[in-house]
Amino acid sequence: MANGTEYLKTVLKNFVTKKFEFQEFLKQCYQIGNKSLGLISITGIIIGLVLTIQSRPPLVQFGAVAMLPGMVAVSIIREMGPVITALICAGKIGSSMGAELGSMRVTEQIDAMEVSNTHPINFLVIPRVAAATVMIPLLTLYADAIGIFGSWLGINIKDTMSLRYFINQAFLSVEFLDIIPAVIKSFFFGAVIGLVGCYKGYNAGRGTESVGVAANSAVVTASLLVIIVDLIAVQITDLI
Repeated sequence: MANGTEYLKTVLKNFVTKKFEFQEFLKQCYQIGNKSLGLISITGIIIGLVLTIQSRPPLVQFGAVAMLPGMVAVSIIREMGPVITALICAGKIGSSMGAELGSMRVTEQIDAMEVSNTHPINFLVIPRVAAATVMIPLLTLYADAIGIFGSWLGINIKDTMSLRYFINQAFLSVEFLDIIPAVIKSFFFGAVIGLVGCYKGYNAGRGTESVGVAANSAVVTASLLVIIVDLIAVQITDLI
């Protein structure tokens, strides 16, 4: 894999022409969810709390506290949930993929697979990319729900509001077009994280220090690309 374009072409070609490793895909889905769920839970609650606590004082001045649930819900669903989830996964999942495949390259396991014609791209890369593409949107929806719950906790620090009333007020402001673009761009976030993490690890150098370099490079590159993809998605959504 001399460059990113050749790597991407090979991944897409093998995805279409080679047998899909479904068991490995399920294994990677479990690992991605298991590694990320706890951190996303804590982060989601904190985001909901912080947005609510910081947004409440200005709304109190204008007598518009009733708008708080809807405002926070829209903010989380449109932007905070997808982006924060993707950045967390870029750190947890991207680095893990880079380090894991990098160590396999250093110990010549990938070379052995290539020599034995067992298609390492098909077994190592495609299931990881597919798992990241599927799991990150699901984790995003979970983060949205946890963030909205955190917002309810934030409101109840100084006010009293039932969870049912809060959810009703929150989703009065949420439209169908708020949810769909956020979910769609989450698929792209997942694909980017999976592709970058696997690329950095698959093309790691021969020395042991290259494993750390691959993991670090995967995190930095994937995080930057997530922000760029989000910027493009916002521009496209604004045109609709």
